[in-house]
Amino acid sequence: MASVDKTGSSVSGRLRSGDLLHAGLAAVLLLGAWSVGGLEVSTGKVSSIEAMNGSTVLLPCTYSSCIGIKDLYFNWKYNNNGTLLKLCEAEIPTEEVEPKVHVFHDRVEFVGSSKTNNISILLWNITFEDEGEYICFAKNPKEKNRNHSAIFTLYVVDQMKEVDNTLTVIIVSVLGGVLGLVIILMVIKAVVLHFLRNGNEKTKECLVSSSGNDNTENGLTGAKADNKGTPKA
Repeated sequence: MASVDKTGSSVSGRLRSGDLLHAGLAAVLLLGAWSVGGLEVSTGKVSSIEAMNGSTVLLPCTYSSCIGIKDLYFNWKYNNNGTLLKLCEAEIPTEEVEPKVHVFHDRVEFVGSSKTNNISILLWNITFEDEGEYICFAKNPKEKNRNHSAIFTLYVVDQMKEVDNTLTVIIVSVLGGVLGLVIILMVIKAVVLHFLRNGNEKTKECLVSSSGNDNTENGLTGAKADNKGTPKA
């Protein structure tokens, strides 16, 4: 009886270990799926812009979530030498419901739309003091308050830099010259071949004509010789 109890307890222990392993794997898979499909915000492929003093710039930001949103909170902040200044904030109740945006900066305008998952803003009449990092932040209560942020950097200049196209011009000029030289060589080759072909044809005609004349003259001479050599009866 003691051995049976020991065996049974050992089997039961293995079963519990297997159940725990399966439960752990399931939790990891669920956590991985949640993290892959979780909330993300993005400022696009270009994370910075250079703009002239006094112009108006777009600070882009979009959000995405595979499981959807509910009461999505977002805001924009400006990093002023380590101090984060809030520019605007709002909540999007559900998808395709436009938010009521609270703006805290007199030159900021919200231009996004929940229909396109867009939470971008405009910054009017920028100055050199506006240069720096702008942080787009979002939090989704539907995903246990998962949050994400993205940084967009603004550079303010007094004039736009002129692009130096010297290298491009040189490359295009060289390629054009090479292409032109190749075309000229091809034309010269075609002309030379044409003249050579005509010369060969004339040479062949001369040879044929000369050969025919020689044969005719030889034939007539032979005939005359034969006539003279025939004795009279």
